[in-house]
Amino acid sequence: MFVGPFRDKDEYRAYLTTVEQQQDTQCYVVIDTRTDNAVGTFSLMRVDVNNGVIEVGSVAFSSALKRTPLATEAHFLLMGYVFEQLHYRRYECKCDSLNAPPRRAALRLGFTFEGIFRQAVIYKGRTRDTAWFSLLDTEWPQRKLDFLDWLAQGNFDTEGKQIQSLAAIRLSRLKEGS
Repeated sequence: MFVGPFRDKDEYRAYLTTVEQQQDTQCYVVIDTRTDNAVGTFSLMRVDVNNGVIEVGSVAFSSALKRTPLATEAHFLLMGYVFEQLHYRRYECKCDSLNAPPRRAALRLGFTFEGIFRQAVIYKGRTRDTAWFSLLDTEWPQRKLDFLDWLAQGNFDTEGKQIQSLAAIRLSRLKEGS
């Protein structure tokens, strides 16, 4: 993110107020329905209606959300919204090329790595190279099936641990198709 880390709740609220007022950004809150707590936010941004392109960004997931089935489900639901309700052709994800966790997450979620835009921006006092990822509308139906299989109740044991990874499900489906 171009901002943060946030020192406290007030600083984070001020950031959310700023985002809320931006014309080309739609901020979403992830709620854990078991606890009714807000556990993260992300945004749809850089909206290009004419070309059918939109970006997910400003991902701020708390430790209660990171690396959980709920985090995956939140991304799945936003992807479904982008492709099935908004009818976009291209869904982008970008991050600092040095930030390994979101790069791994993008690949896990089924985005395709497209490359590094060198010296793309200056932020936090340094030049940032940006890693670009995309998911296309033509790829969505297959990714959707992968997510549905992964999110299925039968893919988790009694302790809530996955039985089969999302990557393994995707690979299995690819092998079946060939």
